[in-house]
Amino acid sequence: MSVAATVYRGESVENTHTAHVAVVDTEGRLLHAFGDPSRMTLARSAAKPAQALAVLETGALERFGFDDADLALMCASHNSEPRHIERVKAMLAKAHTTETDLRCGGHPPLSDAVWKDWIRRDFTPTGVCSNCSGKHAGMLAGAQALGAAIADYHLPDHPLQVRVKQTMAEVCDLPGDGVQWATDGCNLPTPAFPLDRLARLFVKIAAGTRPDNTPRSAALARIYRAMTTYPELVAGEHRFCTALMRAFEGELVGKVGADASYAIGVRESGSRPALGIAVKVEDGNTAVLYAIVTDVLDQLGIGNAAQREKLSAYRNPTMRNTMGIETGRLVASVPLERA
Repeated sequence: MSVAATVYRGESVENTHTAHVAVVDTEGRLLHAFGDPSRMTLARSAAKPAQALAVLETGALERFGFDDADLALMCASHNSEPRHIERVKAMLAKAHTTETDLRCGGHPPLSDAVWKDWIRRDFTPTGVCSNCSGKHAGMLAGAQALGAAIADYHLPDHPLQVRVKQTMAEVCDLPGDGVQWATDGCNLPTPAFPLDRLARLFVKIAAGTRPDNTPRSAALARIYRAMTTYPELVAGEHRFCTALMRAFEGELVGKVGADASYAIGVRESGSRPALGIAVKVEDGNTAVLYAIVTDVLDQLGIGNAAQREKLSAYRNPTMRNTMGIETGRLVASVPLERA
């Protein structure tokens, strides 16, 4: 059992959490691991950059005038802040579609501040408020670029989703039947594949700017550029993805997936080659996930101490009760082993 984090209440152990980590190079070779790096993992929203790639390769962005900020939102699990919702509405208008065409539903936002605002205003969220609405708006454009109907664009046998499945397998270097599919919370197909292949996807995103790039790697480089240029659109205020990419100032790209999966692509720097990192926490605890990710970045020496310090609030967060008294702490310990 790969215990990666322990929660203490006082000096007593309250919970332990198991996790898995895979770190790969640009060839997909496993460099470091913890737990089971080949664990079959539902990437959930960590797969959004590959889904966005499939849309990008249809030519939809050029056809409908989507820019890199729109592309970042296609990769997002956003806070449903006004800037996110307004941009989704603008994307729908560019693609000559409406909110009624979306096949995602409204839900409570990922941001406590936004949730409090909605409660004060007695606001009922609709499809554009979904944290995945940028992805859905992009897929409506992608379906049209393929000459396919926009109705049922979310179904597994729709031409767009068939293309997404093919693209996903290719960027993970897997045969088509090497990727399993289920239905995500936002109503789209969601992939499962070995954890190290999620790391493989993200090292390709980070390595896309190399001089020998192909059209696909150039597209992946555009996704990297979009996400790191607009980290506030990928998540939002007080969210780990945004804080991570802001802290490292374009040196890496990161994306969370629901139920505690995470992927990072680190671009080449000096003598260090590009890296792909993927993490999965077995019980779906996101606080544990973020603590592990910061620990892994520390061990690998990514960035400098000042950059890593900007994530200190996530590293070993303290637990407080309703009176603000410190009652415990979370300690992540993930000794990476060389593969």
